[in-house]
Amino acid sequence: MIRHFVVETFVVRGSSMEPTLHDGERLLVSKFTYRLHPPRPGDIVVFRSPVNPGDDLIKRVIAVAGDRVEIARGQVIVNGLAREELYITPGDVKSFPPVIVPAGSIFVLGDNRPNSEDSRYFGPVSVRAVKGKAVLIWWPFSYFAVLR
Repeated sequence: MIRHFVVETFVVRGSSMEPTLHDGERLLVSKFTYRLHPPRPGDIVVFRSPVNPGDDLIKRVIAVAGDRVEIARGQVIVNGLAREELYITPGDVKSFPPVIVPAGSIFVLGDNRPNSEDSRYFGPVSVRAVKGKAVLIWWPFSYFAVLR
């Protein structure tokens, strides 16, 4: 019951969320948070892959329904304002044309932009595909941290 409705452990696979999360780390994911409120920009979420629904992905919410998001030479711009992103791996200078996030959806990006398949590739993600919010790195214990 707890695993199904409250919290679940997920394992990070790959480098798309570096430097925030690393391959093999185990996260505690709150499954009830989004019963209280919808995902918010900055949240790290686990969701069913739109490309392969049998896989789970971990990415950061950049924009929510109704937001206009674009990327200009690596700089994320939401509703005309550049986002300050101190958590990303530097080096990505690619651009992405403006899109409006549809109702019931979120726009997600990996923190390691040069090595992340995210909403730039598969489009906005349905909020219904979101399994929960990553709240804690619990393993390896030396990397124990609360995620904000």
